[in-house]
Amino acid sequence: MKFIGVILSTLLFISAYGQELTVEKIWKQYQFYGRGVSGFRSMNDGEHFTKRMKYEGADCITKHAFKKPEEVVQVVVKISDLKINGEELKIDNYEFNDDESKILFTTNTNSIYRRSFTADYYLYDLASKKLTSLDENHSPQQLATYSPDGKKVAFVHENNLFVKDIASGQVTALTTDGKKNNVINGTTDWVYEEEFAITQGFTWSPDSKNIAYLRFDESKVKEFPMTYFGELYPELYQFKYPKAGEDNSVVEPFIVDVASLKKHKVDLGEYEYLPRMKWSSTENALVFQTLNRHQSHLKYMVTRMENGTWTAKTFFEEKSSTYVDIDDNLLILKDGKTILRTSEMDGFNHIYAVGFDGSNRQITKGSWDVIEFLGIDEKAGTIFYASAEKGPQHKGVYRIDLTGKKKAAITSETGSNSANFSKGMKYFVKSYSNANTPPVYTLCDSKGKELFVLEDNAALKTTLEGYNLSKKEFMQIEGATQTLNAWMIKPANFDPNKKYPVYVTIYGGPGSGTVKDSWGGNDFMYHQLLAQKGYIVFSVDPRGTGLRGAEFKKCTYLQLGKLETEDFIAAAKNLAKLPYIDGDRIGIQGWSYGGFMSSLCITKGADVFKMAIAVAPVTTWRYYDNIYTERYMRTPAENAEGYDQNSPINFVDQLKGKYFLIHGSTDDNVHYQNTMDMISALVKADKQFDLFIYPNKNHGIYGGNTRNHLFNMLFDYTLKNL
Repeated sequence: MKFIGVILSTLLFISAYGQELTVEKIWKQYQFYGRGVSGFRSMNDGEHFTKRMKYEGADCITKHAFKKPEEVVQVVVKISDLKINGEELKIDNYEFNDDESKILFTTNTNSIYRRSFTADYYLYDLASKKLTSLDENHSPQQLATYSPDGKKVAFVHENNLFVKDIASGQVTALTTDGKKNNVINGTTDWVYEEEFAITQGFTWSPDSKNIAYLRFDESKVKEFPMTYFGELYPELYQFKYPKAGEDNSVVEPFIVDVASLKKHKVDLGEYEYLPRMKWSSTENALVFQTLNRHQSHLKYMVTRMENGTWTAKTFFEEKSSTYVDIDDNLLILKDGKTILRTSEMDGFNHIYAVGFDGSNRQITKGSWDVIEFLGIDEKAGTIFYASAEKGPQHKGVYRIDLTGKKKAAITSETGSNSANFSKGMKYFVKSYSNANTPPVYTLCDSKGKELFVLEDNAALKTTLEGYNLSKKEFMQIEGATQTLNAWMIKPANFDPNKKYPVYVTIYGGPGSGTVKDSWGGNDFMYHQLLAQKGYIVFSVDPRGTGLRGAEFKKCTYLQLGKLETEDFIAAAKNLAKLPYIDGDRIGIQGWSYGGFMSSLCITKGADVFKMAIAVAPVTTWRYYDNIYTERYMRTPAENAEGYDQNSPINFVDQLKGKYFLIHGSTDDNVHYQNTMDMISALVKADKQFDLFIYPNKNHGIYGGNTRNHLFNMLFDYTLKNL
């Protein structure tokens, strides 16, 4: 009879939920991993694109027309024809030169940090079918880039910048003083890569005669050590990492004449950071952006050759009482006199046209933020951008003319829309999803008309139908001082007369957001698994998060963690007032900044949260990099109280609930040092806690079975302690 009872219980469970979710299905078998559309590379005519695909049984790069994307117009190259010494190249990536007569192939790619990598590059001439190594004597390389005229390729090898003349095969070193952990030429240091999102520190002039490059002198930056385990004697890896208040690299801009090798150092006056540089496409005018240490004073400078030297002049400045954000929205128009940029000068992020004469004209306006500048059709005078006009949960794509008129939505304004435009802005690949629906990819014209469905993820949608999933519901909840945006996932068999435990999943960092009307992928499915086990899953965006204007985002200035923690605690208390919430069983989980938040909530909010999981947490901002930290906190010497009054290390004596610390031992971003010092503080305060370290794993904690192991551990811990 007991056996029959188990069978009946199982049948009732399956009837209520459909198929049963498991961590393995999500993170090991990847059964819910949706299909995307990758490899679209627009060609210069704006009417065609190339992609890598199987065609007539062969691995090829094929050419297609946007109007008929399913048809192959031409086989550009068969991968099997790409051979060196009789062996076929294993291609990782490819890029055309400017006139599309040559291709640069990438092989043997190896990651360095988040964005940087080394690789072996090969040059391919489409007319002669000739394939050659970029440079076997200086391999592997970084950032190989054709000159605009296609006659040369510049690249970085071991911190020096080189140029290869394709016709002669001659390779010339443009710099020779590069040295690991000392001097970098042509690429960037760790902190620029991480916080300014750039790795390429050189750029060709439009006439192919000059290269502008950055030189990083890292000699005064302190080194951070990491230990890799696995051998008899573990390997020590050291790299330059400037923590809050510490010395940065000294970054200097140079312009080198490729023919004569004559170098010119560009005098930009006083600055701490040089986060962007870009040539005009029509003339040898180079625009630099510079920032002071507090990142509160941004300058735009244009550099031209005058009387035999490169001279820089400031043509626009922006100052803030807090900080000025840097992004990639820097476009120099073909008139050679105007740039387009985004700024929060009027309280919301909008697009501006700034002239080299100092003029500044606002193009988009309203109580909403531009999320992303997507490009411009200069012939039509039309700008394309994504914004949160219908609320911070939503992302829509819009068009507007250069005068700020004729604005129109070209995608649905609810849900999440992304657009990848072709050259010339005639077409774009649209990705649309919402919180409960996987992405659909369509090819559209510039007015938003859908021309072709590229991927509808029908197979994934059919799979999801078998699981009786709960809907993610959007809501608002009161924080400590104002109304906040949130979402909730309830169990599929939700009974309003019962009381449920709550699993709060958060992030909370400056300008971020977890409350998005977009498909959450495997994270969404993990939250569904928790819901199937009887938990309500909840997330909220506190003060300091993005797309609600500059005032809301920047109110956490000089006190990261304080207001966000107050909001998370207030939101949890208000949740507990709902009749179906078990206020004694509220847990919180976060990763990175979210781990910082969950650690503060289980200490400062010890009477509210029963459990907290902190993955790769910052536990004191004194240990994090200076560009990110000082942007929001200034230096520890200037703002010691702001650092210490919001560090969970200093509040461990208040801990009451279950606390789980997880970290990768070789996290180059949020150092394992954060967790080690948290452990020391907990031991000193005689507080019990749980700990798991992933050897040789970085901030992402992935690879092999790692994610499956991690989420099984998180799941079991939640079941036992919440």
